[in-house]
Formats: sequence, C-alpha cells, structure tokens
Amino acid sequence: MSDNLDEIQMDQLIEKYRGEDGKLTCSNAFKVASKLKTTAQEVGQRAKDTDVRISACDLGQFGKQPLGVFKEEVFSDLEGICDEQQRVYCKDARELAQKSNLKSVRTAIKESGLDVKYCELGCFSEKKGTRLYVKTKTWMENQNADLLFGKGKTEILESIDEFGSIAKAAEKLNMSYKKAWSHVQILQNNLDDVLVETQKGAGEQGGTTLTPKAHEYIAKYKQLQNEIEEFANERFKELFLKDRKRKK
Repeated sequence: MSDNLDEIQMDQLIEKYRGEDGKLTCSNAFKVASKLKTTAQEVGQRAKDTDVRISACDLGQFGKQPLGVFKEEVFSDLEGICDEQQRVYCKDARELAQKSNLKSVRTAIKESGLDVKYCELGCFSEKKGTRLYVKTKTWMENQNADLLFGKGKTEILESIDEFGSIAKAAEKLNMSYKKAWSHVQILQNNLDDVLVETQKGAGEQGGTTLTPKAHEYIAKYKQLQNEIEEFANERFKELFLKDRKRKK
C-alpha cells in the first residue's frame, strides 16, 4: 500500500489478530481486509512483507481445520465451478461458501479430491499434486481392422474444405501431398464413397471440395466423439473422484 498511515493501520490489525504462534490465520486475514475495506491480496502481501505467516487455510489447503459432514449438494455446486483438471478458484469457492458455510465447502473439497488454485491471499498460485485425467480416442474400423474414420482423417478433410486444395491442406498439416492424398484414397476405398471432388482450372473454377457425404461423415464422427467424451468424463468423476472421498 502506498499510504504509510494505511500500512501502519494494517500492521496494527495484523498484530492484533496474530495467534500465540505468531501466525495469522486465513480467517483473520480476511477479517483484517474487511475492517480496512481492502483486498485480501493486500493483506496477504503485507503479511509476507513483514514476515508474518498465514496459517489454517479456510479451504483446507494447508494447516489443520476441522471437517464436517460431506454434503453431496455442496460437491455438486463445486463441480459446476471447477475446471477440467478438477480445480476451483479460491475466490469462487469462498463465494460458494456464502450459500452454505466454509466448513461445508472445505469438507467437500477435501473429501472429494478437488483442489484449489489462486489463493486470494497470495499464498499459492496453483497447488501441485497428483492429477487424474481421462482421455478418449475414437475411430471406426471394419471387420478387417481397416480404418474407416477417425480424428486424423477428419482433420485432413476439414483442411481440404478450408483451403479448397489438397496441397495447401497437406502444407498446413505438415505432410506431403502424396501422403495427404493417400489418406483420402484410403478413406474413399474403405467407405466406398466419394469424399472429395477436384475441378481443374484457375480461380474459382478450380480446386478441391468435399462432397455432402464427406460433411455428413465429419458431423457424425464429431457428434459421436463428443458424446463419448461427455460420458467418459461423467463416469470418470463417478468412479474416481466420488470414490476418493469415501476412502477418507
């Protein structure tokens, strides 16, 4: 803070709320910020500048804080604000606590294996730990295990559609023209459908375009992949995240 008087007032309040161990609890740090009508980050930075340690994170990320009864509805609310790596912003979690209380949110975070990032007091940017992810890859084969359709083939077709040229599509995908055209031929042979049409000539008269059938395959493949990913993510949460809370 630039105003020396404000710094003195903050130092006095920090000193007032420090515990016998000389540390300032997370809860009391927010209390200081509220009384001075300033941000928690300002208080956290001032504590750091004056060598005062923050303890007992309200969200259970460090220090010892009592846990309560796990509430499924609180966990569901947390799921709605966490990212795909199962992390929730400190600020968002604290705002959610206004709906119930910090103890309930802390319990749901700890027992479900969720993590917190970007502490409002600046104690950590991101907590590091073991992360679990679910990855899916979908493709279609025939009875001879010949590839019919997949992500790579879809990218080639979409690039051809974007540039109107196999050569430019190959360049974008960092492959030779021969390899790109080979992929298209394999697709057409295995699917027994025409997927691209090439017109000779200059300007708008020439170039390569996708057939309606190619667009249909792309749309259906993307829909299938999205639905599989959605199911996999939900099942992943059920089997791994909700199980982790029970182990505790």
